[in-house]
Amino acid sequence: MGHAFACTTGVWCLLRVRSALTGQGSSCILVCMQAKQFEQSVVSILKRDRRFDPHAYFFLKDALDFTLKRVAETNGGQVRHVSGPELLAGFRDFALDQFGPMASTLMTEWGVRKCQDVGDMVFHLIEEQVFGKQDSDTREDFSEAFDFEESLVKPFLPKRMTVAQANAPRATKLTA
Repeated sequence: MGHAFACTTGVWCLLRVRSALTGQGSSCILVCMQAKQFEQSVVSILKRDRRFDPHAYFFLKDALDFTLKRVAETNGGQVRHVSGPELLAGFRDFALDQFGPMASTLMTEWGVRKCQDVGDMVFHLIEEQVFGKQDSDTREDFSEAFDFEESLVKPFLPKRMTVAQANAPRATKLTA
């Protein structure tokens, strides 16, 4: 049985009523502490670099969770390190899943306009020791693996229309 409540960070947690002997009754405290630490890390990042909206960092964290879950499903339930291109694909897919046709607009509003922007946010979080990395991981892993804007717009265009056609100015008929 569980009870939901809001922590001081505004994050909803689930407190499970368990035996005091199991030592598992503190799971909510850990979740809230991690959320607060993440929030503090984002504040620290924004003091040095304000290119990205704070929501973009929280979305990136959720996109990483989404990507790790997807990797585990195809890896016998085992979580493993994800590469830059895998995280980019997960970020894109999660944005499409969560925001549909508004994904591109929202990412632009948050300052995330290209794959490299996602990589910059990842490395900001690595610098804050929130995300981990392997020695082989580099910022270049995020260097335009695909056309970010197109990947968020194209799934919602009519089959024959290209992104360039969708963005082209339209002629209007004037009647006298």
